[in-house]
Amino acid sequence: MMKSTEMSKDRTNIKVDDVKLYINGEFVNAHAQATFENINPFTNEVNNLVAEGREEDVNKAVYAAKQAFKSGPWGSMKMEERMVYINRIADLIDESVEEIASLESIDTGLPIAQTRKMIARAAENFRFYSRMVQSKLHGESYPVDNEFINYTIYKPLGVVGLITPWNAPFMLETWKVAPALATGNTVVLKPAELSPLTANKLAEIIDQAGLPKGVFNVVHGFGETAGSALVAHPDVEAISFTGETTTGKTIIKNSADTLKKTSMELGGKSPLIIFDDADLDRALDATVWGMFSFNGERCTANSRLFLHKKIKTQFIERLKERVQNIKIGDPMDASTQLGPLIDKGHFNKVSEYIEIAKQEGCEVFQGIVPDEVKAGNFVPPTLLLNATNDMRVAQEEIFGPVMAVIEFESEEEVIDAANDVIYGLAGYVWTNDIKRGHRVAHAVEAGMLWVNAQNVRDLRIPFGGMKSSGIGREGGHYAIFEFYTEPRVVHIAIGDHHIPQFGKKQQ
Repeated sequence: MMKSTEMSKDRTNIKVDDVKLYINGEFVNAHAQATFENINPFTNEVNNLVAEGREEDVNKAVYAAKQAFKSGPWGSMKMEERMVYINRIADLIDESVEEIASLESIDTGLPIAQTRKMIARAAENFRFYSRMVQSKLHGESYPVDNEFINYTIYKPLGVVGLITPWNAPFMLETWKVAPALATGNTVVLKPAELSPLTANKLAEIIDQAGLPKGVFNVVHGFGETAGSALVAHPDVEAISFTGETTTGKTIIKNSADTLKKTSMELGGKSPLIIFDDADLDRALDATVWGMFSFNGERCTANSRLFLHKKIKTQFIERLKERVQNIKIGDPMDASTQLGPLIDKGHFNKVSEYIEIAKQEGCEVFQGIVPDEVKAGNFVPPTLLLNATNDMRVAQEEIFGPVMAVIEFESEEEVIDAANDVIYGLAGYVWTNDIKRGHRVAHAVEAGMLWVNAQNVRDLRIPFGGMKSSGIGREGGHYAIFEFYTEPRVVHIAIGDHHIPQFGKKQQ
C-alpha cells in the first residue's frame, strides 16, 4: 500500500490508504502511473488517491486470469478444495466487519448502522454459494432405451468481468464474486470509481485467503477506459453489470462483437401500492425504510408511492411526521439514518429533479439538514406530493431520497399506472385482501414483487428485472446455472444403434 491518511479522531480511527490495482496476486501501480482522487461525500475532502487502470492494465489482468484458469491450479482444482478458499474468504470478512463497514461509510456516505448489516450479508454470499455449488451444481441424465445415455455437466466459463456500482459496493461485489469463484471461474473486477475502498479491501482479504495468483484481479478506473476495455476484451467470456440503464445498453452493444454473455441489473422506478384495507402502520414502516434507507440510492427503492384515495390524507400526514424525524448526519454516527449522497455531481442531479418537480406542479415536503453537516452532499428526505404518473419525476430514475406520491382509486387504474414506465425491477403491494394481492402482483410488470412486505432478500430467488431494468437473473441457482457456467452435453453410445451408411458401396 501507499501513503495513508487518518480520518479525524472524533469520527473514526480507520486509516484510508491510497489504493493500487490488484493483478496476478500483487498490488501494483497503474501502467501509466495515473491516479485519481477519491472524495469523501461527508466532507468533500480527498480521502485518498486511487490508481487509474486503463486498457494496458485490463489486458494484464485478463491475461493473468486466463493463465490462472487455463494453466494454473484453479481450473483443475477439485471442488471441495476450491470451497475451502471460498469459506476462508467468508471467515476473513467476518473478522473485519467493523473495518469494512467503516470504509464503506467513509467512501459512500451510507450510515454505518446500515453498512454493518450489509457486510455480514456479504460474508454469507460466499458461504451460500459454497453450499449451493456443492449441493446443486450437477447435471441430469437422459437415457435413450438401450442405445444412449446422454448427460449434462456444467463447466465454468473462464474469465468473467464484473462491473459493480457505488451504492452498496461491497455487498454487490461479493454478490457477483462469490458465485463466479465458487463455480470455478477467474475474475477481473472493475469497481465503480466513486467507491474504491472496499473493493480494495476485498482484494486484500482474497490475497490473505491465499487464492492462486491471477484468480481474482481488481482494476480501478473509469468506465470509458477500464470498463470499455474489459467489455471489449476477446478473452473475457461474460460481463455481469449492475448500474445505470444507459450504461447497460452501451455494454450490451460493445459486447456483441465478441458474443459475450451479459447479465444486466439496471435502473428502477418501483411502485409501492397501498390499498385502503392495508395495515397502515406496517405499510408506513415499509414505505419509509424502502425509500430512505441507503440514502435513497438503491435500484429497488419504492420511488413511486401510490395511495388509495380513501387513506391518502391520513397516510401523508403520518408520512410527513416520519420524514421530519429521520436522523440526518455524519454517516459514521451509529444513530444516523440518512447520510450524504455519493458525490457533488449526483447531489446536483438529485437537487435538479426536485426543482423540476416544483415546475411540474408538485408540492415539495422535506426534512431539514442540520447546519453542522451542510458541507456534505446532503439531500433531505423529500416527498413530491400531488404528483401524477406522467411527470418526469414519476417516470425518470432520480436515485436519491425523493419519492413521488400519487393518488389512485381503482385496482385497474393503479396497475395501468404502475406499468406505465420504462422500468420493471421491483414492486410492492399492501392489502389485506390476499386475492387482490396475488392479482396485482401478477399484473405489475416487474421482476420482483413483495406483498405486505418491504424488500426482504432471499439469496435463493432470482434477482433482476424486465424492460429497461435489465436482462437475465442472478441469485440462487440462477447465477450458477444460467450465467456463471455453461451446460455441456455428453452422448454415450451403449448399444449398436443404427448409423446411416453414406458412401458405402452397394453389394
